[in-house]
Order: sequence, then structure tokens, then C-alpha cells
Amino acid sequence: MVGAAFCPAAPSLRIARALSVRSARLRGRLEHRAGYTGAEGGARRGLSALGADAPVPAERNLMGEQRYFEYDEQAIAYLKARDARLAEAIDAIGPVRREVTPDLFAALVNCIVGQQISTKAQVTVWKRLTDAFGDVTPGALAACPDDELQQFGLSFRKVGYIKGAAERVLAGELDLEELADLPDDEVCRHLSALPGIGVWTAEMLMTFSMQRPDIMSYGDLAIQRGLRMLHHHRRITPELFAKYRRRYSPHGSVASLYLWEIAGGAVAGLRDWAPKGGGAKRPRPGGAKGGSRGD
Repeated sequence: MVGAAFCPAAPSLRIARALSVRSARLRGRLEHRAGYTGAEGGARRGLSALGADAPVPAERNLMGEQRYFEYDEQAIAYLKARDARLAEAIDAIGPVRREVTPDLFAALVNCIVGQQISTKAQVTVWKRLTDAFGDVTPGALAACPDDELQQFGLSFRKVGYIKGAAERVLAGELDLEELADLPDDEVCRHLSALPGIGVWTAEMLMTFSMQRPDIMSYGDLAIQRGLRMLHHHRRITPELFAKYRRRYSPHGSVASLYLWEIAGGAVAGLRDWAPKGGGAKRPRPGGAKGGSRGD
């Protein structure tokens, strides 16, 4: 007997019950916390970020609205002062909005789901999971048999990654709440130590779940493409990338958001200066949903 961990045998079974349970949970949360107006409530606005390929949104705020990566005019002013070409791009693009998933475990599972599959496929698999489980928690996933998780559209390897992460959280080997107090390099080390989570995925989680302000991933091919397009580079070496990372710090995450937009063609007249035939495959612009890397 698993107790509270509900695990449907297949997506097609018990779907109505799962949806009913999920709706009841949501109503309960809204009734219990309807007066919430804290820092993440609907009153806080300003500039936020958009790009493609973040984790499929796994959590909405208490009024059912999606949460977005938050930054302010000070970050924009800093970046514009540091890089004239980026300043022109920011003015051309305007404010951008980028969805985030504050629940770090759900975001982690979401990233694993999206590895090496299309965005459409990821959305489908993620919806099956959330329809069935409601809240994607370590306890629920650890208790579900492997073969039943595979019926949601997960590969055998991904099931192993997801259950391994869930079991580490439940065993206390990975304290997700404690990560909030650690510096970026330590957070990246802890997350990338998980099977199936490489440095790039860890950096995307730090950006699109933890909302760390100074993440700029060398492993993201779309960010490299954005830099080539913006500054007319044929190739982005580690040394050159480090120069731009220093230039944009402490607002590397916001710079990344705009570089993803640039890589996706948001600024007319910019092109990729990579040598033709040099293996510079055009990536989907940025983020943890499999756009530029799969680890």
C-alpha cells in the first residue's frame, strides 16, 4: 500500500478522477491562501523575460497566472551602459517575459522529461504527469513503479534519472531548500551531480526555477549564436565567452534572455557570422527545454 502516493497504471485510466482531485487541490489552495499578496503576488510587475525552451510551466501563482523571470530597470540600464550593441538590441526587442517554475523538483523533472525530444512532445508528457499526479513530488514519483511511469511516455533511462533524483531528495542526500542559500557554483555542483543532470541543465534550473540573476551558460549554443550575431564573431571561444560574462555580470541572466531573443531572430538585420559548413547548427533559442543541450 503506497498511501498518499497516487500512481495511475496508464494515462488513459482514472484521468477524470485525477483531474477532479487536481481541481479540488487547487480550489483548496486558493481558498486557504486567497489573501496572499507577497513579493511574488500579482502586484509586482516591471520587466520580465521571455524566450523559447524554458521548462514547460509547472507551477502558476495563486490566482492561476504564470510566473515570470523578474528583473528591473536597473539591470537593463546596467547592461545598456556596458554594451552599446546590446543596448540597441534591447531597445529593438523591448521588455520580454520568460516563464519560470519556482518548484525546483518539478522543474528538474520537467527538464529530464524534455531531454532529446521536441517541445510538443515534452508538453504532452508533462501534461500527462500533472493530470495524473497533480503535484509532481518526490514521494509520488518514487512510489510509482518504473513500468507505469514509462507509460506516460518516459524512456527507461529518464525514469531512472527521475526516480534517482526523487530518492535522493527523500533520503535527505539532496536538500533542495538548502540550495537557495548556496553560491551559484555550489548549486551547480550539487545539481549536476544528479544522474541525467549536466552543467547546462543545472544552469537552466538556476535560471528558470531559482531565478539566479547572474547565470550565463557557455554550454548553451543559442547564447553563443546570439553573441556571434550581436558582435560579428565567427566563433565564441571559452576565453571570449568569459569576457562577455564578466562584462554582463552581475546581470548575466538578463543578458542571456536577450541573447536568446537575438538568436531566435528578434532583431532584424542580424545574422550568424559562423563559417558556413563549420558545424554551427542553428539551435532553438535558449533554455532548459532541450533547445541547445540535452543534459
